[in-house]
Amino acid sequence: MRVVTWNLWWRFGPWAERQEAIRTVLRGLRPDVVGLQEVWAADGENLAEWLAGELGLHWTWAASPASDRWQRRIGRPGVEVGNAVLSRWPVVDRAVLRLPAPEEVDDGRLALHARLAAPGHEVPFFTVHLTSGRDASAVRGEQVTALARFVAAHRAGTGFPPIVTGDFNAPPDSAEIRRFTGRGAAPAVPGQVFTDAWDHADPAAPSATWGAGSPYVESGPGIRIDYVHVGAPAAPAPAPAGTGAVRHVRRAGHGPVDGVWPSDHAAVVADVTAR
Repeated sequence: MRVVTWNLWWRFGPWAERQEAIRTVLRGLRPDVVGLQEVWAADGENLAEWLAGELGLHWTWAASPASDRWQRRIGRPGVEVGNAVLSRWPVVDRAVLRLPAPEEVDDGRLALHARLAAPGHEVPFFTVHLTSGRDASAVRGEQVTALARFVAAHRAGTGFPPIVTGDFNAPPDSAEIRRFTGRGAAPAVPGQVFTDAWDHADPAAPSATWGAGSPYVESGPGIRIDYVHVGAPAAPAPAPAGTGAVRHVRRAGHGPVDGVWPSDHAAVVADVTAR
C-alpha cells in the first residue's frame, strides 16, 4: 500500500500553476491513499475533489472552522482551507477533530479520520495539521495528546494498524513528536505507540520536507516536519504478521515540475505492507 502525505500550501504563490504540478507528481506516484493539508476550496471548486477526479480516487475533506484567519493572509475572502484524504478504496466512515489551541493562535487546525474499505482489512487513516509557531511546542503538545486520543477512539474494529499522516510542524527530536510516538517519552495514550516511517529511509537520503531549496521559503536549509506514522495492530482482530510494516520511504515533489515547484513542502511517500 503506497501512502503519501503532503502539505499543498493552500492558495499561496502561483497556485494555479502549482495545482498542475501537484497533479503531475501525484499521478506519477500512483498512491493508494493520500493525506493532504492546506487544501483549498473556493467558488464551488475543491482542490481535493479535482485531484481525486484526475487520479480516479475517492475523497473526503474537512474545512477549517477559522478560514477567515487564513483569508486575511492573502486578502481573499471566501477561500476555505482544510485537510483531505484521497483513497483508492471507498471511505466508509469519517470524523473530524478541531485541535485545541489558545484563542490568540487558534486558526482552526484539524485532524481528519477516514476509515477505508481496503481488501482484507479496513484501514483507520488520519491526516493532521498542527499549529506552526516556532514557540508553540507546548500548544502542539496539547494537540498531539488530543490527536492520540482521537486515533484511539477510531482505530477499533480492524486488525490494520492506524496510519497517521500530516504536517506536525515539529522536528523528530521535539517533545511533541516524542510524546505522540512514545519514543523517549510516555505516549499520549498509554500503550499506543507509533513508528516513524522515515526510520526506514536511506540514511544518506535528504530528509527535509519544508524548505530545502523551495523558492517559497526564504530561510534555512530545511527541516523534516511531515510524517507518516504507523501504529501497532490492535487486538482482538489482529492482522497477519507483518501488516503495516514499512518497506520503503522517500520524498517526492521536492523539485520543480515544468519550472514550477508544487509546494513549499515535499511529500513523504511510504510503502507499507498490506496483507
